[in-house]
Amino acid sequence: MIWKLGERLEQIETETWKETRPPAVFLTDSKNARRDLELAGIQYENEIQTNKIGFCKLETQQECLAGTLCIPRLLDVLGSRYRIYFFVNQDHVVLVDDEDFSMRLIRRIKRKKTHQGETKERFIYNFIAEFMSRDQEILMQYEKILMRMEEDVMQGKIENFQRELMPIRRKLLTLRGYYDEMMDMGTELEENENGFFAKKQLKYFGTLSNRADRLMGRTAHLLEYAQQVRDLYQAQVDAKQNSNMQFLTVLSTIFFPLTLITGWYGMNFENMPELKNGYPGVIALSLIVIVVCILIFKKKKIL
Repeated sequence: MIWKLGERLEQIETETWKETRPPAVFLTDSKNARRDLELAGIQYENEIQTNKIGFCKLETQQECLAGTLCIPRLLDVLGSRYRIYFFVNQDHVVLVDDEDFSMRLIRRIKRKKTHQGETKERFIYNFIAEFMSRDQEILMQYEKILMRMEEDVMQGKIENFQRELMPIRRKLLTLRGYYDEMMDMGTELEENENGFFAKKQLKYFGTLSNRADRLMGRTAHLLEYAQQVRDLYQAQVDAKQNSNMQFLTVLSTIFFPLTLITGWYGMNFENMPELKNGYPGVIALSLIVIVVCILIFKKKKIL
């Protein structure tokens, strides 16, 4: 599919483009990528396989800019990603997408944007900004989850905490790396090494870099917050373990003298005090030891 730049992204036929050759945006797939790159006057020697795209990057070549986008699915950040090639030369933009993600983005741009794609710089800005438009909302959802987890920990609800926290940390780490890549891409576009972009239009790419930088900063903040919540959880676990150890210590302290008494009278020495008919006396002595230990523990606020 081909759209003219500056005509609200209306679709036109390939034959018409061949005759008039207006600046255009091509949307194609891997099978037809070579043909459409040739129509756009772009030569790209490397293989084009979207399933091998692993991260977002931009390469400056002599005749074009060649980039890849590896975009996390916001509802499944740790799952499969949207993978897109894009190529830019003096007049044209070519998108290679084997799914319908790029098509859906363009349709959303057509519905939402007044200035859709008067220039290739504006189109690239709208395209990238559109798939990053909901990221702030997703990060806010992660923040709410962490706040709820923090409240649960404060209330002593720590069951399944680690199982819930670890996926969130992995998602945030994934998003932080993704935003770092997008920030680098925006910077490289703004550098305009090949001179494909008008200087007065470079502000759009600076805006993209700033947006990615803000998102990365927000993600880094959430990672720090997640670590603080984890530290709070660990403190609660340690406090609970200390409480258990304290209880066991109290029991051990109480039963130690009782064990000594029973062991002593179990020896059956001939001259042992209260050896004969001493059972009530041993019971009384044991009760006195227990009461004294409890009073001492309460005085020291251990109980």
